Amino acid sequence: MTDTLEIFAVTPPGLEAALLPEFRALGYKDARYGAGGVTMMGSWPDVWRLNLELRGATKVLARIGTFRAMSLAGLDHRADEFPWDETFYSGTAVRVEATCKRSKIYHAGAAIERVERALLKAGMKPSADGEVTLKIRIEQNIVTLSVDTSGESLHKRGHKEAIGKAPMRENMAALFLRQAGYDGTEPVLDPMCGSGTFLIEAAEIAEGLQAGRSRSFAFEALASFDEAAFKALRRSVSVINGPARCFGSDRDAGAIKGAIANADRAGISALCDFQCKPVSDVERPDGPAGLVIVNPPYGGRIGDKKQLFALYASLGTTLKDRFSGWRVALVTSEPGLAKATGLPLTQGPAVPHGGLKVWLFQTPPLK
Repeated sequence: MTDTLEIFAVTPPGLEAALLPEFRALGYKDARYGAGGVTMMGSWPDVWRLNLELRGATKVLARIGTFRAMSLAGLDHRADEFPWDETFYSGTAVRVEATCKRSKIYHAGAAIERVERALLKAGMKPSADGEVTLKIRIEQNIVTLSVDTSGESLHKRGHKEAIGKAPMRENMAALFLRQAGYDGTEPVLDPMCGSGTFLIEAAEIAEGLQAGRSRSFAFEALASFDEAAFKALRRSVSVINGPARCFGSDRDAGAIKGAIANADRAGISALCDFQCKPVSDVERPDGPAGLVIVNPPYGGRIGDKKQLFALYASLGTTLKDRFSGWRVALVTSEPGLAKATGLPLTQGPAVPHGGLKVWLFQTPPLK
C-alpha cells in the first residue's frame, strides 16, 4: 500500500456529472466521473476532506489494494500476505462484503470467509456489525480491496431529526440544486417543503458550511487517522444572521414544525422562513427573482396519482401567475404530472430514488 490512494466517491446513478463540480471547487482538477461516482488519486487527508465537504456523495471509498487471484487458494495466499495493519488497528471490528463478476472465484461468501480468516490472523475481529467495512470486488480475476471511510451514508448530515413522509435525501437535494444552477447567491423557495431538505441544503451552500460538520466518520477508527490534522480541516462556524433567503411552505403543520427544528439544529434558521399554507396561497417573496425547487408527491408512495393532477395544475398556475423571472425545478417520477403544471419544463436524466425512477424537470426564467 502506498501513500497515494485511488479514492471513489459514490453518488446516485444519473447524478455523477453533477458531483464532479464539487471536486473542482475543492481544487481536485484531475478527478473524473464515471458509472456510479467520481474517482481521483489522493492521500488520506484528501479522504477526510472529501467526507467533510462533499454534499452530493453517498460514500467515500479508499482503495487500499489490488491483486490477481485465480482461485480461493490464491486469494488465501494474497490475503495472508496483505499488510492489514497499515489500514486497521489490532482488535478493530471489520465487516467484510464481497461481489464477484466474471471471475474464477464466483462465490462471494467463500471470498468473504477467506479474507475474514486473514484479518483474524492479523489481529482484527471480523464482524457483521463491524465499525468499519472492507469491500472486496472480484472482477475478471482482479481483486480490489476498498475501505468504506464514511460509515453511515453521507446524506445523514448529523443535524436532521424530523423527517417527512417521502423525504428527499440531502445529497440528492444538493445535486438537484446544483443541476438547477443554484450557487448560493439567489433566493430559493419550496412551496411543498416537507421537512425542509432543499432549503436547509440551499442555506448551507449559501453560507459555505461543511456538509459533514455535525457528524463522525468511519475513517476515525482507521490506523491512518490523525485527529489533529483532521481537526485542522474543520472550519469554525460563526453566528449566521438573516435576512431570510430560503422560503418554505407546506400545508402540513407538523412538517413545518419539523422543518423549523431541523433548520435550528443546522444553525441556519436565520436564513429560512417556513410557513404553513397550501400551494394556492404561496406568494412571491420581496426582492430579486430566484429558484423555485419542489419535490411534490407523485403517487408512488404518497397519494392517489389520479388526484394529483389537480395539485400539479394548481402549482403551475400559482408559479405562472406570481413568479415571473423565477426558474422552476421540479422532481417527480411521473412525466405526465410534470406536464400537468403547464410549465415549459425540460426533463433531465433518470435517477433511482426510493425504488422509483425520478427526473428533475426545469424551466428557464418564467415570463
